[in-house]
Amino acid sequence: MGDPKRHRKKYVTPRKPWDKVRLEREAQLLIKYGLRNKRELWRFENILRKYRRVARDLLSKVNLPGREGEIARAKANAVIKKLVRIGVLEENATLDDILNLTVEDFLERRLQTVVYRQGLARTIKQARQLITHGHIAIDGRRVTSPSYIVERDEETKIGFYPNSPFAKG
Repeated sequence: MGDPKRHRKKYVTPRKPWDKVRLEREAQLLIKYGLRNKRELWRFENILRKYRRVARDLLSKVNLPGREGEIARAKANAVIKKLVRIGVLEENATLDDILNLTVEDFLERRLQTVVYRQGLARTIKQARQLITHGHIAIDGRRVTSPSYIVERDEETKIGFYPNSPFAKG
């Protein structure tokens, strides 16, 4: 069976837990994207924070002469390529575009949001329910995680699972 890995938190809680402006913004995002709790939002904020940190580090090294600059440019291209594949950035993006990203850009790529935007569900909450109950599939493969990040090439392959009653109706 193997040794299971230790589960680690994938989010960071806010430093000021009762900041009114942040609480109101988070509440709006939870409603708009149908998130279950704030941990889901904080997880995507953490992902955004990671990419912004990488972009800042690479921006400082890209213009260096020699081998270090070449390595930084290659890493920058790889990061941009990954974000383009996910669908967060456009094709001809730069490192500065990564710094301009918001958490909404990542939340728009969640399976729950994409299912709702494609019209497979009437509401964002129904989209979450369809996914968790196993009615949604990507390229014929059932996906039961509402926060699954949908890549650009997978977007057209989203539909109902073949055995689902929704597929027949």
